Amino acid sequence: MITHHCLHPSLSKPSLSFLSSSSPPFLQHLSFLPTSPSITKPVLVHSVKPLHVKCSSTNPTSQSHPDHAPPISTLKIAIIGFGNYGQFLAKTLVSQGHIVLAQSRSDYSHVAKKLGVSFFLNPHDLCEQHPEVILLSTSIISTEQVLRSLPLQRLKRSTLFVDVLSVKEFARNLLLDSLPPDFDIICSHPMFGPQSAKQSWKDLFFVYEKVRIGNEFSRVQRCEQFLGIFQSEGCKMVEMSCQEHDKLAAGSQFMTHTVGRVLDMLGLESTPINTKGYETLLDLVENTCRDSFDLYYGLFLYNKSALEMVERLDLAFDALRNELFGRLHHVVRKQLFDNGEKVKSVHDSSYQNGAASAFSSNALRYQDVTIPYEFKGKISGSVDDNSKLKVAIVGFGNFGQFLAKTLARQGRSVLAYSRTDYRDAAQKLGVSFFSDANDLCEEHPEVILLCTSILSTEKVLKSMPFQRLKRSTLFVDVLSVKEFPRNLFLQHLPPEFDILCTHPMFGPESGKNGWNELPFVFDKVRIGNDERRVARCNSFLDIFAREGCRMVEMTCAEHDWHAAGSQFITHTMGRVLEKLQLESTPINTKGYETLLKLVENTAGDSFELYYGLFMYNVNAMEQLERMDFAFESLKKQLFGRLHGVLRKELFGDSEKLEVLQEKSVRKNGAALSSSPESVKIS
Repeated sequence: MITHHCLHPSLSKPSLSFLSSSSPPFLQHLSFLPTSPSITKPVLVHSVKPLHVKCSSTNPTSQSHPDHAPPISTLKIAIIGFGNYGQFLAKTLVSQGHIVLAQSRSDYSHVAKKLGVSFFLNPHDLCEQHPEVILLSTSIISTEQVLRSLPLQRLKRSTLFVDVLSVKEFARNLLLDSLPPDFDIICSHPMFGPQSAKQSWKDLFFVYEKVRIGNEFSRVQRCEQFLGIFQSEGCKMVEMSCQEHDKLAAGSQFMTHTVGRVLDMLGLESTPINTKGYETLLDLVENTCRDSFDLYYGLFLYNKSALEMVERLDLAFDALRNELFGRLHHVVRKQLFDNGEKVKSVHDSSYQNGAASAFSSNALRYQDVTIPYEFKGKISGSVDDNSKLKVAIVGFGNFGQFLAKTLARQGRSVLAYSRTDYRDAAQKLGVSFFSDANDLCEEHPEVILLCTSILSTEKVLKSMPFQRLKRSTLFVDVLSVKEFPRNLFLQHLPPEFDILCTHPMFGPESGKNGWNELPFVFDKVRIGNDERRVARCNSFLDIFAREGCRMVEMTCAEHDWHAAGSQFITHTMGRVLEKLQLESTPINTKGYETLLKLVENTAGDSFELYYGLFMYNVNAMEQLERMDFAFESLKKQLFGRLHGVLRKELFGDSEKLEVLQEKSVRKNGAALSSSPESVKIS
């Protein structure tokens, strides 16, 4: 029977509050469960030790493998559970010169032989070898069963037991409850695995608590020798109570695995235009999907903070979705009712002003359609890669200034216009700033580079005095969505103007150390056949090619299809995690560091950018629905398994009793029918 040592806190949702009040950790305190001496009471944590971090670099005698000196004394270590993780640890133990034994229910004798490990199928045979250390490398769910099946009487007294489970309070209580009092106990958690530590263990966290170590010098020394295995490999040694570990791990390790599994369900694939943020998500999926669901379920079931994290993630996703749909509702309402009010206003005024109002409305309509153009003559001179391309940046916020730095450094003539006064910033960058769009356009820039937000692009474009520009001026956008600006340009720009839709798949944060190998996507929507216009377009693209960008020519429709599955999902997950207010811990895993970096990269962008990605990419809604479905599916998996445990605890014994009674009745009935008395009666 599974024992239950800790309890999830009750939460506000009625649908989950019942679950949160019972199980292993949930089920132990259910008042209607039958009391049984086999159900053990939890061992209380009396104190929380202060955090103590010790790096291998602080020990002058310890060096990182393979150059480390062999241990002063060889330990005989028995690994119980010789799956992937047990084998992973065994490689280092053997390389350090320790004697390694192994036992597992599955036959890993061939693997053990290759590693130089003595393998035993029978735990009695293993224990009779009298190992100094028993290293439990079992799964969280099977640990109790395995521990209770060990023939402890065949071990030497004071044997050191060590676990490497991802949850610690459960392991601590189980070891204290199951082991004789003269056995030593270390609860440990190497915060890495075969994937994250395939290069080395250097600077990776090893968390431990000396739960019970005897006072004899030999036992204290043996404990230090075991810890020295990890310290000599360069691990950051963190001494921490099991209680504190689980509190931190619920917010880091469990959250990392949850996000990784949700993304894995989406079937994310690499695209030709991966951003750095999306690459980190793909790495996260790769690192977590290799772990079994049993490991993830164990993190959920045996960490009393895990259910709270599921709830918080659920609420954060709902809040973000409500924020998006609330903004969308406002836009739809504005379009529906504002247009109606305008029509009503014009209709009412026509009765008051008669013909005069009709004349004025027609005049306004014609003014919108027939804006006069001032033809200034043909483009003079040749435009080639060596010329000083005159580029006017419209929208001189963070991203406009970010691009201006590189343009100015390359020797381009850079102008800028923005509704906000960025005169000082422009002057520092060597950029000519204009607060009036008419003044800017009269400078006859060869390229108009739109660096506005997605939401304001249409308004800004319509306000531009096209008639003051030269014919065939090249218009370029850098929006994160592409079909929207493409259609906007084709609809509103005069047919003589050239159009280039681009998307630098990076920004001030991801491109702060250079643009080398970062993708730059472009679509030559409309470029005139004139050699000078073709050369001008290539000269603009060369700005990014010279910086080492990976130039990707792709249609706007194809871009948006890829971006919905990469950029929109990256920003969505980053904003969901931002709402959780995740913080760095003293025991961050590589996966959790990825999540923190993702939040940092996406939190710097405005909500308008994210809303624009949602609003103006036709594929975004589908991706949002898929993410919602994936998270709900994961919760069903977790709670479905939990329901099975709950049912087993509630009805397991009674169902067994009913089966035995039924078998007894059948057996007695058969015996009665075959007796001489029954024959005589019949």
